[in-house]
Amino acid sequence: MYQQIQAWFLREARDLPWRGNCSAWGILVSEIMLQQTPVVRVQPVWEQWLQRWPTPADFATAPAAQVLRAWGSLGYPRRALRLHAAAQRIVEQHGGAVPDTTEELLALPGVGSYTAAAVAAFAFGRRTTVVDTNIRRVHARLVIGQALPAPALTAAEMALATELLPQDTEESVLWNAAVMELGALVCTARSPKCDVCPVLDKCAWIAAGQPEPTYIPKGQPWAGTDRQVRGAVMAVLRAASTPVHADLLWNTAAVQAQAGLIAELAPQLGKLHELNTHAPQLERALAGLVADGLAQLSEAGYHLPA
Repeated sequence: MYQQIQAWFLREARDLPWRGNCSAWGILVSEIMLQQTPVVRVQPVWEQWLQRWPTPADFATAPAAQVLRAWGSLGYPRRALRLHAAAQRIVEQHGGAVPDTTEELLALPGVGSYTAAAVAAFAFGRRTTVVDTNIRRVHARLVIGQALPAPALTAAEMALATELLPQDTEESVLWNAAVMELGALVCTARSPKCDVCPVLDKCAWIAAGQPEPTYIPKGQPWAGTDRQVRGAVMAVLRAASTPVHADLLWNTAAVQAQAGLIAELAPQLGKLHELNTHAPQLERALAGLVADGLAQLSEAGYHLPA
């Protein structure tokens, strides 16, 4: 099983820029960006990011507004501010070098157990148990015989991942990457490509007759949610060269004094107004953005943090 999956990975793995000869900082940035965001959206932003801020020290001094504009439409922009705080911590406490142990990585803002383990493994070659959604799904099917893993990570899953991890350090790093890639490309959630799976003959799920999932996964809703409104407002603020009057977020006809800004922000304002957001929802979205440090309110209007 190990040799088959690893051989498949070495033959079929995607050529991603954060693999191979990549700095620890580049790998940390990729892991933060890839949280709940697909590779196809992350890669161009990551490449621009590393060109602009190739080290934590470069990034640590960047204004928050630049950070949020550079993050663009990756979603969950609080990740950008946490990464910014992590870079500052790296400079202050680690001499500008990304720390190389799981414990030190966990102490950085915005870094959880998965990210710490992944950076320790892929940036520093440490033997760590890396468990993401793709790995959980491969383990569930290949070893347990279930269509999907439990809705939330369980202690039993972590124990299984630890048991499966090769003892050899170098092989453990390759195993983590290989199983993750297998889940991303072949053993997918909705349409697994079992006919090209390198371990089809060893899969417990196939042997059990491919039983149906015990639950129906619920994707995160988007249309009509506060998240959608927050995203539309952030798009306006990222594009604005000056503060945006609150009334402008409701209706472009409401603020004639900002006619120039209306023209500048026409695409972003159009998308926001198409949502036909009711007052409590927009007020809630604006208050949430301010509370999360993603926006500020001054006498002139709403704008990105300085």
